[in-house]
Amino acid sequence: MEVLLIESVDNLGSAGEVKKVADGYARNFLIPKGLAVPATAGALKQAELRRQAEARRQQRAKMQAESLATTLSQVTLTFRVKAGEKDRLYGSITNADIAEALEREIGQAIDKRKVELEEPIRELGSYYVPIKLLPDLAPPVRVIVERED
Repeated sequence: MEVLLIESVDNLGSAGEVKKVADGYARNFLIPKGLAVPATAGALKQAELRRQAEARRQQRAKMQAESLATTLSQVTLTFRVKAGEKDRLYGSITNADIAEALEREIGQAIDKRKVELEEPIRELGSYYVPIKLLPDLAPPVRVIVERED
């Protein structure tokens, strides 16, 4: 029996694929659990429409992310903090601090988990911190840490 997978199934395939499986497997497991539907012409057409809608949604998301990346690459954040001897900070600047400053600067919320700061900044200086928008898009934001007067 041919079935259209609604959800990904281990060792079988991913959502949207048409697979030929044993009748019993389809009738007793896949269809009752909502993992697949019989591969009829209507179901295939509906799956194709879903696939096209998802492709359009991903394209829009990519365009928005690229626009945001252009904006972020031009941003410079300046933090004025208290520092002790040898330019060590009292405290640190974390990814949450950077995300909050970015939100104030560009007017758009940035999730702190997207700020790829390996460890908090604890010294004065200039840093480039990548912001991961997509798996292959992480524009750097310049962060300057200065001594508070």
